[in-house]
This record gives sequence, structure tokens and C-alpha cells, in this order.
Amino acid sequence: MAVQEIHASQPLIEENQRLKRAVEELSILNDLARAIGASVNSQDIMHTIIHRSLRAINAEQGVITLVDPEANSPMKTLVRTMASSAQNPRYHFNQSLLGWMHLNKRPLTLNDPPNDPRFRGVQWDASIRSLLCVPMMIKSELKGVLTVYNKKEGKQFTDEDQRLLAIIAAQSAQVVENARLYESEQTLMRMKEEVRLAARIQSDLLPSSAPAIEGYDIAGTSVPAQVVGGDYFDFIPTDDNRIAVCLADVSGKGLPASLLMANVQATLRGQTFLGVSPKVCVQRANKLLYLSTSPEKFVTLFYAILDPKLHQLAFSNAGHDNPFLLTADGHTERLGTGGMVLSILEDFPYEEALVSMGPGDVLVVYSDGITEAVNTSEVQFGEERLAKVIQEHRHESASGLLECIVKEVKTFAGGMAQADDMTLLIVKRK
Repeated sequence: MAVQEIHASQPLIEENQRLKRAVEELSILNDLARAIGASVNSQDIMHTIIHRSLRAINAEQGVITLVDPEANSPMKTLVRTMASSAQNPRYHFNQSLLGWMHLNKRPLTLNDPPNDPRFRGVQWDASIRSLLCVPMMIKSELKGVLTVYNKKEGKQFTDEDQRLLAIIAAQSAQVVENARLYESEQTLMRMKEEVRLAARIQSDLLPSSAPAIEGYDIAGTSVPAQVVGGDYFDFIPTDDNRIAVCLADVSGKGLPASLLMANVQATLRGQTFLGVSPKVCVQRANKLLYLSTSPEKFVTLFYAILDPKLHQLAFSNAGHDNPFLLTADGHTERLGTGGMVLSILEDFPYEEALVSMGPGDVLVVYSDGITEAVNTSEVQFGEERLAKVIQEHRHESASGLLECIVKEVKTFAGGMAQADDMTLLIVKRK
């Protein structure tokens, strides 16, 4: 009779054990949800998941590996976080496991890794006795892998262990992804703010207004292709009542070009205040830039000094697009005397030339963002169109002519995005 009672109560005992496990699992999952739900730090969240998983599965070490679906290799590791319940060596997550997970997207238990036929030829760490690996999925897409190593007391991972770890991974995947996306968004916001501040600083480096010089009308503008640009123009007064006008185009675009542009500005202003001639200023600027920039960087520059009393313009052109000097009678001269672009050779013998500016003469200095603007047919605006616009609107004020040129270029480009900075500097004798 007693034996019969024991046999009769066996299903009840098993059911009680099953219910006990279920309650324990629910408690584990609820505790985990509370622990990770209040944090937005992905590293803290992943460490918590791993530590709770080690306790729940009774394993020695765990690792979460997040993958980058947008990388050239779909198995590229985006983030790897480890935790250990003892002073064990940190295992390197096997690339073969990650490849298997990408292909199968289901839990994997290896209680004898070196002899598992699915991983023939894979070199396992000698201290890895067993491992349990489960995918972290969101909408059928693999976002990461949760792996635990070495069941304690020399035991093997069971189906129950695999099921519980799979639930933990499924419950945690979205929380980890949300935290990672939040951090990416915060990083992007910080970058945008830094770029905004850089744009403001760069804007402050450019002249806020053109100088008022008796008998002359001057204007300048720069329209960056990105938030910040690599073009630079300036009006720099000298001690002898002359004024330096310059326009430079730094190779590249964006923040790197803007930083070099600031260097160019400091260099040119420092040399101008010394009262040297255009060619000496350009030679010294070239050497300073050569010594302070990387070999792949270069700068084109048109630098001139206007003497408003003698109505003369001394200039040196360092590899820049030749400016237009349009006389009152319609004749056009291109100002190309100078030399090669800056910062390629440490010492270069730049030349300079002197031209007169009569009443009604117009000097138009521009960057290649003007002439190389393209339309939807990939046709460039070009120098001929620019010369035509200058001829047609040469009687406008300096600012009026500047606006006409920019408008014509944008109209020509149509819906095409601006590919390069567009900068103009105009000096007109009244």
C-alpha cells in the first residue's frame, strides 16, 4: 500500500517541482526586468543581464556580443561585454559561433565543444568544457548573441537551461537595442552641436561686413556646401591705409577643411600685419603651412593688396582660379601671376604683378565651387557663363553683382545639391 502511494504521488512531486521551477524562472525574469528597465546605459544593462544569467544557469562566465547589420561583414562585432563569476580567463567569442548564429538564429548547446561534429576544425580554448549560446532577436533580425560558458561543478547544460537563457535573451534584446539606439542618438546630438559651434566659430572668422573705402565698393560671401566649409575670404587693413583682399580654397570639405581654413586665416593675417609685399606674404604662408599640415593637404590662394590712393592692386596667385578684372570699356584680364598651390613645396619663388584699377573697373575673385557647380545633366557652370554674368551685371553694386552670380549659379544647378563651397569676393572702383 505504501509503495502504491509513493507511485501515485510521483506525478504530484514532479508537478510541484515543475511549478517551483516556473516560479523561480518568473522571479528571475521579473527581477531582471526591474534591474534593466530603469537604465539607459547599454554597458550597465548588458553586465546586469550577464550576471543574472550566470546565477540563473549556474555558469562560470558569460558574454554578450552585439553585431552590426550595416557593416560590410554581417558578422562584425559592434559591442562585446563580458562578466565572470570567478577569476577565470576571459574567453574570446568564437567567430564560428557567430557565423552559426547568423545562419540558424536558434539556441545552441555544446557540452563537448572539441568533439561536436558541427564545429570540426574549430580551435576551442582548452578550459572551455561547455557553452550555451542563444540569439538576441528583434523582428526576426539578429541583434546580438548571449553566451554562457562552463556549467559549474562540472555539470552539463540542460534543455531547461537553454530554454531559460533563450527567454532571458528574448526579454532583454529590445531593452539593449533601445539603450544602444539612445546612446547613438545622444552621440549624434553632441556631434551636431559640436558642428554647429564649429560653424559659428568659422562664421566669426569671416568678415561680418565689407570695409568702407572711399571711391570703392567691396563685397564678399561664402556659402559652404556642408555646415562648415574650407573656403576663406578676408579684408585685412594695413598700417599704411592699404587693404589686403584674399580668397583661399582649402582641399577637402567639412570639419577637417574648416580647421585648416582657420590655420590659413591666422597665417595670412599674421603676415599681412608685418607689411610685406604679396609675394613675400604668400611665400611665408606657404612655408608655414607646409610645416604644419599633412602632405595630402593643400591650399589655393589669391592674395592682393589694394592701394586706394594710387588705385593699384598688387597681387600673387598661388594656384587659384584666375580672377576676372573687367575694365570699364568691357576688356577682361585674368590675374594668374604667382605660382603653385600652397603647402606642396617648402620653398617656392612666388611672383607678383601690379595692375591699375580705373573708374568702373571690377575685380571678381571666386572659388571653384562657382564654376564647377553642375546641373542635372552633369554640365558645369563654367568660366564662360561666369564671365557672361559679370559682363551683363557689371554696372550693379558689388553686393548686387555678387547676388546675381550666386543666383545664376543656383538657377543653373536646379535641383542638384551643392557639391563644393561657393565663395566670392568683389572689388569695384566707383
